[in-house]
Amino acid sequence: MPHLVLAQLRELGARLQIARKRRREARRLWAQRMGITEPTLARLEKGDPTVSMGAYAMALWLMGRVQALPELADPRLDQAALENEIRTAQQRTKRKAVSLSEQLGRLAP
Repeated sequence: MPHLVLAQLRELGARLQIARKRRREARRLWAQRMGITEPTLARLEKGDPTVSMGAYAMALWLMGRVQALPELADPRLDQAALENEIRTAQQRTKRKAVSLSEQLGRLAP
């Protein structure tokens, strides 16, 4: 797994831990409310990539932030796909560009 991904998961886990602590929730109770074990919650708060996405989603739900999940993959924010679509459109335009003399040549009997 890329280092950047692991770093981002660690950051997410740390932020989820802060949210739990700010709510003064014991790890045992928080895990119970999430439907996971305490060891799984400990791994989640460390950013372990083997913890299921569902567990992360439940933590966000308990924080009142689950609505942020769909935004993560919002097509309008997918810069790489947008750049690819622009590149493809430009290539089509270049292929369709025909000189005036070529166009006139096609019209001649």
